[in-house]
Amino acid sequence: MVSRTLIVIGGPTASGKTRVAAEVARTLGTEVVNADARQFYRAMPIGTGQPTVDELLGVPHHFIGHLEVWQDQSAQEYAHAALPVIERILDAYGVAVLSGGSGLYIDAVCFELDALPPADKEVRQRLQRMHADQGIAALQQELKQLDPEMWHTIDRNNPHRLIRAIEVCLLTGRKVSELRQGRCPRPGFTPHFIALDVERSVNYAAIDARVDDMMRRGLLEEAHALLPHRDRNALQTVGYKELFLHFDGKLSLEKAVALIKQHSRNYAKRQLTWLRREGHWHWVRPGEAVQEALRSVGR
Repeated sequence: MVSRTLIVIGGPTASGKTRVAAEVARTLGTEVVNADARQFYRAMPIGTGQPTVDELLGVPHHFIGHLEVWQDQSAQEYAHAALPVIERILDAYGVAVLSGGSGLYIDAVCFELDALPPADKEVRQRLQRMHADQGIAALQQELKQLDPEMWHTIDRNNPHRLIRAIEVCLLTGRKVSELRQGRCPRPGFTPHFIALDVERSVNYAAIDARVDDMMRRGLLEEAHALLPHRDRNALQTVGYKELFLHFDGKLSLEKAVALIKQHSRNYAKRQLTWLRREGHWHWVRPGEAVQEALRSVGR
């Protein structure tokens, strides 16, 4: 068995990453570290697709529901917290599983990235005023001009992420996408990247079915309880923003649900763009992932 291997499971939303990661970890006798930043928040289990007890398959999972909605955790902060956990798992079992759809958080664990500048209060306030006065479209256009590659992959409906990306471009005079390329493999383990290859029509059908299931399980009530926190970064995401507009009387519930499905499909497309841009992913069907993981560790 190859020592100290980190199995990384990626793929678009609703492709089955959570189930596959649990199956891989159970087969290999190890634990899962979550790298889906949406699932970090304790009060958002339905809308972020946090796994149920049954879906965990008895496998220990880390970094699910560990934050409150008023807390933020950058990719660098996440890596700082996650790496000691991964090291402990590797020491115990020789292999660990990292799973999620947040590309920057996966990269922060697996690579030593160029350090990004800290927030600049004046620049950030100016961008926040732009958002307040001109709307999110102004931020989207600004980033598109500064860094077209990042514009293609970022969550363009999240003003906080748009502002941070623009801020980095303005402070460094470089593109965020270029800074991310200045990376080298992190020492201490060998990552093996497995991307779940799901036909687009199948993935889109799974997204629609999952949104319907979330609504049946109480997403509307979950979002309503979070309404007082709607301006928090954690809630600038698909599933909540659309329902907040419904609560404002700007969308019917039917239209809000349709937009959640549409925006989830858009998000899946951006995730695939990021995955395909990187050359280190091994693409497999979800049912082949366990065998691919076994092969990667020499079993």
